[in-house]
Amino acid sequence: MFPSLKVDATKVYLFIEFTASAFFSMMFVTTSLYEATVAGLTPLQLVLVGTTLEVAAFVFEIPTGVVADVYSRRLSIIIGYFLMGLGFLIEGFFPAFIPILLAQVVWGLGYTFTSGATQAWISDEIGEEPANQLFLRATRVGLTASLIGMGLAMFIGANNVALPIQFGAAGVLAIGLVLIFIMPETGFQPASREDRNNWQHMWHTFNQGLISVRARPRLINILGVGLFYGLYSEGFDRLWVKHLIDNFEIPVIFGNNQVAFFAVLRITASVLTIFAIRFVEKRVDSGSPLAIGRAMLIVTGLIAFAMVGFAISPFLPLTLGLYLVINIFRSVSNPLYSGWVNQKLDPQTRATVHSMAGQVDAFGQIAGGPSVGLIAKFLSVVAAITTSGLLLLPAMLLVGRANSQSMQEADAGEFESVSE
Repeated sequence: MFPSLKVDATKVYLFIEFTASAFFSMMFVTTSLYEATVAGLTPLQLVLVGTTLEVAAFVFEIPTGVVADVYSRRLSIIIGYFLMGLGFLIEGFFPAFIPILLAQVVWGLGYTFTSGATQAWISDEIGEEPANQLFLRATRVGLTASLIGMGLAMFIGANNVALPIQFGAAGVLAIGLVLIFIMPETGFQPASREDRNNWQHMWHTFNQGLISVRARPRLINILGVGLFYGLYSEGFDRLWVKHLIDNFEIPVIFGNNQVAFFAVLRITASVLTIFAIRFVEKRVDSGSPLAIGRAMLIVTGLIAFAMVGFAISPFLPLTLGLYLVINIFRSVSNPLYSGWVNQKLDPQTRATVHSMAGQVDAFGQIAGGPSVGLIAKFLSVVAAITTSGLLLLPAMLLVGRANSQSMQEADAGEFESVSE
């Protein structure tokens, strides 16, 4: 076993968020442009690339989440970063449809090793309530780091769109290597094995996660919200860059391609999101399911409205402004949703429940992606993105139901307190 430097868990979590955000943002600034221009993928192929990633996440999410609950969350996270780095290396060096599909499978598998395990690991190390607060703080740290990554991409990719992907992939591999030496694991307690063999134990842990979800009607509705977030997101994520390229004259700045333009756009979104996250940190009680739910209702409505506007707007400045609104509130929704799911979970099934949330999102993207891709093929990219925005509207109903259940739970708690 490699020696550990016993770095404080909060610092390690912030290190992960900072470095991963920097390297992933470096790659994501150019990935859609790279796939649409260098690899020459069609709108349907672009969406199928995303669907392949989500199929991988869907297939592997629960097994890897259970591994994190049964064996080691630390080991699961380290494996995840090595696999994600490998996947991006494949994409960055082989600009063709089939290798890019393979890359999605590899990095999607790696992502599932970190999804759920990371939230569960830090919750075990520092406690549930501090972890919920840390999710918001880490989002701000990550957004700050993403500015560095996007700035680097702007210059690294000025003459070669593939270079930011290649550099970022190497950085993700380096995260896994560093974590071997600095990542502690002192709060982890494997779920009880009793007399079960490994596969029986993994199934038992998964089943306990299902029981945990079924016992909380509010959590069922929250996972339903995650489903519709998955349904809407894939079409937008894969087609927004192509929508801009096809419908507007994109200026070339600081180089010989359009990387700098998209980097500046994402940097602007990140700067604005830092202020938005800070505002949410101050105004939303991360320990209150009802407070989180009310914030989610506002955020969800704004995303849906802005996405439809983004699709149909004929003016580039308005379209870019609506993109910023979408990007900001999507970033705000992520830590809110993680904190919402994380409320009052059994520590032994925490990673599994978080993995279920990831699997629900992946299922939504698997279902929504190809459908939106076919709309893009047979109608238009504008119609596909409009459909994506409309797919988010049912989530608002589920948010409302979850909030009603939170109010009932709060009222019941007050009644019990008075009775005592």
